[in-house]
Amino acid sequence: MMNTPRSDIALVTGASSGIGYAAAHALRTAGYRVFGTSRRPGAKGPDGVTMLACDVTDDVSVAQLVEQVLREGGRIDLLVNNAGIGLFGGAEESSVPQVQSLFDVNVFGVIRMTNAVLPGMRHRGAGRIINLSSAYGFIPAPCFALYAATKHAVEGYSQSLDHELRAFGVRVMVVQPTYTRTAFDDNLVTPDRLLGAYDAVRGSMKQVAAEALQQGDTPEIVAATILKAATDKAPKLRYPAGKLARRVSLLRRFVPEAGFDRSLRKMLRLPV
Repeated sequence: MMNTPRSDIALVTGASSGIGYAAAHALRTAGYRVFGTSRRPGAKGPDGVTMLACDVTDDVSVAQLVEQVLREGGRIDLLVNNAGIGLFGGAEESSVPQVQSLFDVNVFGVIRMTNAVLPGMRHRGAGRIINLSSAYGFIPAPCFALYAATKHAVEGYSQSLDHELRAFGVRVMVVQPTYTRTAFDDNLVTPDRLLGAYDAVRGSMKQVAAEALQQGDTPEIVAATILKAATDKAPKLRYPAGKLARRVSLLRRFVPEAGFDRSLRKMLRLPV
């Protein structure tokens, strides 16, 4: 992995905790000048990282953020779209407005940030954009159907965008974690119209997720994958983060669909 000159500028959204915090720290240690964001003004980030307030659901907030980074840093070489929220429950249990709010952060927030940095990257003929996806961006996810839908959207957007931008010297890639030991799962949004019909599967999936999190990857493992994607001399589209993500990715590609379906339901303790 090549060492990056200190002059390279990285912008990491959602850098006040979890994967974003670890990624900002890893990039700073590797020599980047790092700007991190949080929705809360005054949030603390890693040492040496300049923290700025930004709401990725607000066009004005995003524009002001990018303008400030360009004023202070001169350019943006790397954007890490990490900010996101989760939603746990049966897909039927969420109203359309709640789903729209989820997409506004996880999908349209990525698009807002990307559109804001692209003019500068295209003008310079260089840049990288790393979007945080998930293993749920390529496998089924009971009780995470709506969250998974946002990650599938990010995957499709990133793959197509990468082909659009290569002629300008800009690359787009996704990092795909599985269960990661952060506060993300403690802060999952609850559906706004809970239905008793889903109590059993919701309870079962909650237990499975809690057990998996105990063995989950640390944020630093995901951060190391982000750094690899940022510095890889031959960048790829997808970077599974951690052993489980790599294993599941291989299984999804090579195991017949029926066999993968049975294996997944058995792992999730669902009737086969």
